[in-house]
Amino acid sequence: METLPELLDAVAHDRFLPPDGTVTVLPQPCQRDAGVLAFTAHTLVLTDEDPAWVRATLAAVDCDPLAAPMHPRFLTALMDRTGRTAETVDALWVGTPLPGPPTLPLREVADTGHPRAVRARRRRDAVRVWVADGGLLVVGRGVGGRLEVALEVDGGGAGLGRGLAVTARQLADRPVWAQVSPGNARSARAFLAAGYRPVGAEVLLSARGGSTGCSGSCS
Repeated sequence: METLPELLDAVAHDRFLPPDGTVTVLPQPCQRDAGVLAFTAHTLVLTDEDPAWVRATLAAVDCDPLAAPMHPRFLTALMDRTGRTAETVDALWVGTPLPGPPTLPLREVADTGHPRAVRARRRRDAVRVWVADGGLLVVGRGVGGRLEVALEVDGGGAGLGRGLAVTARQLADRPVWAQVSPGNARSARAFLAAGYRPVGAEVLLSARGGSTGCSGSCS
């Protein structure tokens, strides 16, 4: 079986997993990272729980089997069993690296108490933060060691969100992933305009009391 980083890399390069209705149960890559990643007719469940329990619980959900891994009843059962919590189901977007220096003027900051950066450090390793006029760009290593981007627009002119998303691609040396709430249309449009592609959806489960880092084990 391929590893989680290998599977994610394949998706990032448009080599999608077989659309055969499979639910692949993988052990958590580290204590922090648990959850469900849904792609076209193929779902990854990241958990250290017994795979037999996962499959039995999915079979008991009264819905289309393809929808069961993201069904609220299964997610609630998984949270109850693991003692974890979740915030939302996010759409997953991927952008490939772009050549050349960043087009936006940026200043990297070593430390910031901005809520976006604080949240990133709970879910990612090796987090780096840049500030621009009216915006914030955060990049770090998340699930399976993938490179993840988050951005915040506090002001600035039209198109700043798109510009920050493009800049993340210019700073990257490998595919960069974005997690966007489906209801956040402005963010989705910014990433779409910046050349990112929708590839799936996910819900991440957080340990109560805060998540711990992967300490490089996810790379």
